Amino acid sequence: MMKELIIAGFGGQGVMLMGQVLAGAGMFEGKEVSWLPSYGPEMRGGTANCHVIVSEERIGSPFVSSPDVVVAMNLPSMDKFAPQLKEGGLLIINSSLIDTEPERKDIRVIKIPANELAAEVGSDRAANMVALGAIIEKVKIVEVDSIIESLKENLPERHHKLIPLNEEALKRGMEAARD
Repeated sequence: MMKELIIAGFGGQGVMLMGQVLAGAGMFEGKEVSWLPSYGPEMRGGTANCHVIVSEERIGSPFVSSPDVVVAMNLPSMDKFAPQLKEGGLLIINSSLIDTEPERKDIRVIKIPANELAAEVGSDRAANMVALGAIIEKVKIVEVDSIIESLKENLPERHHKLIPLNEEALKRGMEAARD
């Protein structure tokens, strides 16, 4: 089983962390993983995306050209990456910032109000963890416990106090993806 994802949004939305945590969780489970970051010309506020592959087999290239899953945290990201999705692929939309429908009808779409759900758990900066929760609920590539372990590895020590909040945000994203 190989899953290829593109996670995209504005710089500062935690897109890179989502990818790192997902890849790290795959590593904890003994899977082959790849994480390839890509930044726009400006870090904060510019576009940012990463290609993530989690697989049982060896990975030939870290570049994802036709993903199984696209996570769009903002409208420019949806416009850019939704057309690349495989037929039948999954588009996870942050409906807090995207109010338009994707043009494609041959894909599955899940709308998650990531910013609102994150604000409910105490920080709108946890919108990335809400979206990550939606990924693990719908795609089933890693276990939530592995995500928590990966968070501990990928967050700087000074931010470890935020892990309970991030766990709650993950759970909210999982619940929202179920509904």
